[in-house]
This record gives sequence, structure tokens and C-alpha cells, in this order.
Amino acid sequence: MKWKVCGMREAKNILEVAALKPDYMGFILWDGSKRHCPKPPQVPEDVTKVGVFIDATVTEIKDAVEAYKFGAVQLHGNESPRLCRELQGKTQVIKAFGVGEGFDFDTLLAYLPYCDFFLFDTKGPMPGGNGTSFDWSILEKYAFDLPFFISGGIGLAEIEKIDELCKTDLPVYAIDINSKFEIAPALKDAEQLKKFKEKLAL
Repeated sequence: MKWKVCGMREAKNILEVAALKPDYMGFILWDGSKRHCPKPPQVPEDVTKVGVFIDATVTEIKDAVEAYKFGAVQLHGNESPRLCRELQGKTQVIKAFGVGEGFDFDTLLAYLPYCDFFLFDTKGPMPGGNGTSFDWSILEKYAFDLPFFISGGIGLAEIEKIDELCKTDLPVYAIDINSKFEIAPALKDAEQLKKFKEKLAL
């Protein structure tokens, strides 16, 4: 099981979190977010740096990948399969979907050939970082082999749920955490993250 800490910004905090060796660290380039990070700093080489975009153009994304050396991009808006195809091979492509009651997994079919991972987040007023969880039982309807990240209001209280999810045959690749571990927007509590890592034996 991999883990990703998203919504990072502060240089000192990035070093504190990087010391815990998350597999991925996310930086939000959408200026509508309170965790907006316009110029993501370097991270240790053993951490995959993820650029999080919302309805950016292909050119904007490619330029940011080049400028900030993103090992992956997370597309958290209404990006098309065609856009994912144009990024394929340039970097890892993580396509995010907001999940609510009645989510239609058939909408994923067009994206399957062009994505390295899916990410399932809670459908809410903001594209991400809403701090609420969705009913994971809906994932029983996921019938594809493409691995996915699970996101949305995940904190220490969800440890047991995560353990149960990992016992299923679903291709759960990584846990994506953000707001439940914040002292303030974009500022993470390293001690709470350490507890999370230890409890899940990540």
C-alpha cells in the first residue's frame, strides 16, 4: 500500500513530511484552492512529486511538468480522455473522479487506455479537499484492473475501514490524505501523519 500527502506548500513542512517517506506528495496548481502552491519546491528524490490540476490546458500541464519536474499529474477537474492521451508517456497520469451515490463506473471506460491510475474522491462543493468521506461500499462495482488511489476525508479514524478495504480483491494502490491532518490549510501535522503511517504499517 502506497500513501500520498496532498496539498503541500510550506518549505519547512515539506521537509518534515518528506522525512516520513510518503510515496507521493501533491502540490495544487489551481489558484481557486486555499492550498494553492504556485511554485512547488523540490522534494527528495524518493518521493514522487505530483502536480494537481483542475481543467488546465495540455500546454499548461506540460509546461508545469517540465518546470517543476512532476513525476505524476493528478487531473481533478473535467478533463477529457483526449487530454489524458496527450499526456500519456510524459508523466504518470492520475485521473480523479468525485464519487457520490449512484456514481456510474462506466464513465471510466473511455479513460482506461490513457491513465496510469484513477483516484476516487468525495463529490463535494470543491473539486477536492472537502474533508468528507464517501461510502466505500460503492467501490464493489469497480470492475476494472487499473489500480486506484482512495481519497476524501481520510484520517486516523478511518484506519479500520482502510484495513477492511485492503482485504478485498479491489486494486487499491494508495491512500491519499490531506485536510484531516492539517493544522492550517496546506500545513500538515507531521506527528499525526507519523501515527497514521505506523498504524497502517506503511
